[in-house]
Amino acid sequence: METIKAHGGQLIDRLADSKERENWREKLGSLPKIQLNSREISDLDMIAVGAFSPLEGFMDSADYRSVVNRMRLDSGLPWTIPVTLAVTEEEASSLKNGQDVALVDSSDTAIAILHLTDIYDYDKEKEAELVYGTKDSAHPGVKYLNDCGDRLLGGKITMLERPSHAEFSEYRLDPSESRKLFQKLGWKRVVGFQTRNPVHRAHEYIQKCALEIVDGLFLHPLVGETKKDDIPADVRMSCYEALIENYYPKDRIVLGVLPAAMRYAGPREAIFHAIVRKNYGCTHFIVGRDHAGVGDYYGSFDAHYIFDEFDKGELDITPLFFDYAFHCKECGGMASYKTCPHGSESHISLSGTKVREMLRAGQAPPKEFSRPEVARILIDAMKGVDE
Repeated sequence: METIKAHGGQLIDRLADSKERENWREKLGSLPKIQLNSREISDLDMIAVGAFSPLEGFMDSADYRSVVNRMRLDSGLPWTIPVTLAVTEEEASSLKNGQDVALVDSSDTAIAILHLTDIYDYDKEKEAELVYGTKDSAHPGVKYLNDCGDRLLGGKITMLERPSHAEFSEYRLDPSESRKLFQKLGWKRVVGFQTRNPVHRAHEYIQKCALEIVDGLFLHPLVGETKKDDIPADVRMSCYEALIENYYPKDRIVLGVLPAAMRYAGPREAIFHAIVRKNYGCTHFIVGRDHAGVGDYYGSFDAHYIFDEFDKGELDITPLFFDYAFHCKECGGMASYKTCPHGSESHISLSGTKVREMLRAGQAPPKEFSRPEVARILIDAMKGVDE
């Protein structure tokens, strides 16, 4: 028996079987084509395997406007991030509703069919302000939005060929697979953890606190498109492997990867990440300080407060809210502002800038901040990296 239903009640599957693929391949020569960028390809893959359930394709105008304005699909189901396919005016003018459109990658290989039902305009400034909380083009999510075409295409998709996913193949679990694995392990309560960074002692602390009340931890780093200055996924994966090998109970943790693109949408993305992990079979989800944030666009706990905007039970996944954690010399261990009475002079806490400076200089941060095995991996990776 499954521990939790997918968002909307059913795990979506838009993968073509062999016969469907063969039928579509015979028609490809007569179909119009749209080339996708890397984010659109990852979104397509997430839709096809059900990670974005209940979406069956790229959003039509009704869903798009409802999500931007009220954080819900047109049906009323909570959803906070637009999942859209943008095209230029010229591309849009050559298409019409009711057409099947071949979606191709950079090598012109058809990877999916869009069953086009809606071609519509959208207000980029309004989306930026409501979804990202800013119109500043320095924000990576706003910059992406501004660089997109001015029309959107909506419709269900049929996936013909998934991305190759050569990297981290042993950690690639589709939602149907992670659900089966949790069931096999006998886990009824599973906590998901989103990360695009190495796991330091503060992250380890909150993960282990969560492990005290659930059956297992799904460490689920995002390995899709991120900012250029984020630590590369292969380096991060090495850090996670070292931690699990030395500091975690191996029978209570599953390491998987999420091949989705990062939006950096702060509070709205916290809800989005929770819904996606629910689709993977998680019953609980860790929300830390400045979840999915970037720069100083969001308050430290805005990603906690946004959960209050939904009625109890609407999201059907339990958020676990954690404060900033650190090692306190007076307490003699890891703590947070919720549990520690001592002043900041007793806390071993380093800024991201300071940590990068130390790593570039070949200097490991204090063991109270980062496990030595993780520090060694990051020092090796930072060699020769310019600021």
